[in-house]
Order: sequence, then structure tokens, then C-alpha cells
Amino acid sequence: MSYVPRLRQEYKDKVISALTEEFSYENVMQVPKLTKIVLSRGVGAAVADKKLIDHAVDELTTITGQKAVSTISKKDVASFKLRKGMPIGAKVTLRGDRMYEFLDRLITASLPRVRDFNGIKATGFDGRGNYNLGITEQIIFPEINIDKVNKISGMDITFVTTAETDKEAKSLLTELGLPFKKN
Repeated sequence: MSYVPRLRQEYKDKVISALTEEFSYENVMQVPKLTKIVLSRGVGAAVADKKLIDHAVDELTTITGQKAVSTISKKDVASFKLRKGMPIGAKVTLRGDRMYEFLDRLITASLPRVRDFNGIKATGFDGRGNYNLGITEQIIFPEINIDKVNKISGMDITFVTTAETDKEAKSLLTELGLPFKKN
């Protein structure tokens, strides 16, 4: 028998039935699911120092267990001394088992390490069933060694779902274990 991530099994066992009961879907294929998680990080100071991009890529690779890629600028911005084609950030897209493993580590190990944490805001939905979460410090992840961090910076985490509405997406993410703030 092959390995199945805990959250993927929980999705099959509990989440599908809970969402079907809540939204009265007629078919199992109508139940929304998590398709991918994208971690992205802008490095504005990379215009002056190219090594910062390598550090950002290395940190995202360490956090996710999948090779991150650097993102390049699409246009020139003279006030930022930015040229088209310069590396300006890093990102990694997680799908499948790695996505569920990352989500499990985020919920159980990383979010509880945030200072004064009392839930994530429910205002990050985009109207199409996707959720954006901003993290202010990369040191909340246990994979990051604090002694090797050269600069504390944040990142954005985007949860892409097949949900039609924000209400369905919030229910899906809540059932998967994301701790939203109570109103």
C-alpha cells in the first residue's frame, strides 16, 4: 500500500461528506477541492544585490521540499531602477501529495508559531473561490534555521480551489483545518 497524506485521506473520508451535506451537491464531482498552493515572495532589494534572489529561492525550496524558481520583471520601472527581465522574486507551485503535506505542516507546525496568533483573516478571498494569505516572517516555518537567515521577510500563500463562491471555498478550507478568525 502506498503512502497517502493525512489531509488527502481526511478530504476523502470527512470533507466530501461534510460539504455535500452543507451545500447539498447532487454529485461527488461538484464538491470543491484544493487544486494547488502557490508560495510567492517578492524581493525588492534584489535590484541592488542579486544574491538575495538565490537566498529567497533556497528558503522557498527548503520550506516546500520542491525547487522554487525566480520570477523576472515584465517591464521597466525607472523610479525603482528596474529593467525588464531582471529577477525580482521567487515562487513555487505545489500540487498533489506535496500540496497536502505542506498544508498539513502549515496548519499544525507553522501557524501556531506566529506571535499573538488568534486565527487568519477571512477577508483574503478573491470572489472566485481562491484564498490569499500573507505571512510576515519566514521564520515561522520549522525548516528554516534562524541563524542562517540574512533578512526576515514575508511571503504570500495562495490557495487555488475549484469552488464557485467564496462561501464554498471558506467551508472547504475550514474543513481542511485552516483556523479562520471567529467574527
